[in-house]
Amino acid sequence: MPYVLTVDQQGSRRGPDRVGEALAELTTGVRVVLPFERTAGDEFQGVLGTPEAVVDVTVRLLRLGGWSIGIGAGPVQTPLPPSTRAATGPAFLSARRAVDAAKQRPMRLAVRGAVPPDAADAQSVLSALAVLLGRRSAQAWEAIDLVDGGRTQAEAAAELGITRQAVGQRLAAAAWELERELRPTGARLLARAAG
Repeated sequence: MPYVLTVDQQGSRRGPDRVGEALAELTTGVRVVLPFERTAGDEFQGVLGTPEAVVDVTVRLLRLGGWSIGIGAGPVQTPLPPSTRAATGPAFLSARRAVDAAKQRPMRLAVRGAVPPDAADAQSVLSALAVLLGRRSAQAWEAIDLVDGGRTQAEAAAELGITRQAVGQRLAAAAWELERELRPTGARLLARAAG
């Protein structure tokens, strides 16, 4: 079941256009059904095939900051066209409603889907993840990037020039273990929301 993300830049009238930056971030390491494309002005949209990919892209966008993220879970009209802009279906309508709702929410993230109660649950988990990520320091992200990249805490410490205990403290302060629990929970709820 595909998932549609509609993403809108916050405060675009007061700052530079950042869509190109976000699209560049989402061209590497993201498996898409249809690629992310600018749809209008400061907005872009893409189609993902798995709820895990949705969570990954959501985390990337939250880390970049400054985006309203709408996630639509449900069917799309098939066969899919080659362009995201030409695609239609209930998931696209859900993503549109979600991004409009996201603009009114403190965490700027909303989920709409074929099964509304599960979409609401997915929204709650992803919003909690957004709060957690929003509190991270640059130093915590450095440690997380290294450990997520496959390094041990000792190797990350050597690369950062700090002690292994300091790496552990950064990971703990960043609630890295909680993130690792929230990600699959969010993905399972997105799968349910899609019906």
